[in-house]
Amino acid sequence: MDHTHKKIPLKIGVLTFHRCINYGSYWQARCLTEGLQARGHHAEILDHDSPRVNQTEWTCAFQPVLPTSVPKSDYPLYREKILKFFQIFPTLPLSRRFDLENPAAMAEYDLVVVGSDEVWNLSHPWFGGCSLFYGDGLKTDRLISYAASFGNYDAAWGMEPAWAEKLRKFDMISVRDENSQLIIKNALGFQPEMVLDPCLQFPVIPNERSLDHLPQQYVAVYGHNFTESFAREIRNWASTRKLPLISIGYRNDWADEQWLTADPHDFAQFMARSEAVATNFFHGCVFALRNAKPFVCESTPYRRHKLQGLMTKIGGEKHLLPEGTPTEVYGARLNEPFDAEITQKIERLRQTSSAYLDRALGLKQPQFA
Repeated sequence: MDHTHKKIPLKIGVLTFHRCINYGSYWQARCLTEGLQARGHHAEILDHDSPRVNQTEWTCAFQPVLPTSVPKSDYPLYREKILKFFQIFPTLPLSRRFDLENPAAMAEYDLVVVGSDEVWNLSHPWFGGCSLFYGDGLKTDRLISYAASFGNYDAAWGMEPAWAEKLRKFDMISVRDENSQLIIKNALGFQPEMVLDPCLQFPVIPNERSLDHLPQQYVAVYGHNFTESFAREIRNWASTRKLPLISIGYRNDWADEQWLTADPHDFAQFMARSEAVATNFFHGCVFALRNAKPFVCESTPYRRHKLQGLMTKIGGEKHLLPEGTPTEVYGARLNEPFDAEITQKIERLRQTSSAYLDRALGLKQPQFA
C-alpha cells in the first residue's frame, strides 16, 4: 500500500525548460508538475526568466525549420503560434518569476525536482552551461532529478569534474535515456535509474478543442527537415490509404496541409485523433505512444540519443527507420495495430518510475538511486 499520500505535503519546485515555443517542452513541464500535485504536494514550476534566453528562443521560433529558409508568408503564422504560447504560459502552475542568472529572488522549497527535458545538456544552444540546472543557487533542503537528459551531449565527450561535482549535491538522480545514464555512471561512479518522460508517466489532459477544420481522418506529421526518402515513403503510404498528411507546428511542403498556428492543447488533441504519426521528434514518438498510434520515426543527429534511448527502453526500435529502409517496412509499421508488448513495457516503466518518485519524495537521508 502506498502511504506517501498520508505524509505532510511538500512544497516542490520543478526546474525545467517551460517557456520554450515547443509542444513537448510545454507538456513535459505541465505533466510533471501536475503529477506531483496529484500526489498531494504543493508543486509549481520555477519561473526563471532571462532576456538573453528569451531573445534566442523567440528568434528561433520565427525560423524553426533552419537550415531550411522560412518563406516570408510563414512569418505571420509563426508569430500567431508564438503569441498563442505566450497566452498559455500563464496557465501553467508557476512560481514568482526570478532571474535565471541570479536566482536570489526565488522562494524556498522543501524539494526541487530538476527535469525532465535536456536540463543537463552542456551544448544546448542557449541553456548550455547554466549552472542553475546543476543545483547552483537553488533554495531547497533536498534536490533530485526526474527524467533529466543531456540531449545531444555525447557520453564519449566526458564531463568536466567541476560539473560532475555539482551533480553530487543531488540526493537522488534519474534520467530518461542511456546516453545520460552512461554520462552519470562515468562521472559519478553509479548508474542512475531510468524513468519515463512525464508525458508518458502522467496523464496528458488538454483543454477541449474543436478540430472541425481538419479532415475526419489524417496522418500527423510532426518535425521538420525530413529526408526526401522518408517524405516519399510516407506520401506513398498515405496516398494508398487515401489519408491526407497534415503537418503541425512546422512547414513540410510534402504534406497536404500545414497547421503552423496550433497551440499545445491543439497539438495534444491533434495527435490523439490522428490515424498514424510520422515524426523525427522525441515527443512526436511520445505522443504516438501515449495514444497507441501506429508511427514511424526518422532519427536526426541532434535527437539521436533521445530517440534511441526511448525506443530501447520501451522495445520500439523497429519504429526507428534509417534512410534506405525498404517500402514494405514502412507499410508494416504503419498498417499494423499498436504493439501490445510496448504498452506492457510502458506500464512496467510507469510502476518503476512511480517507485522512484515514492523513494525520492519520501527521502530522509541523502542517497543515490
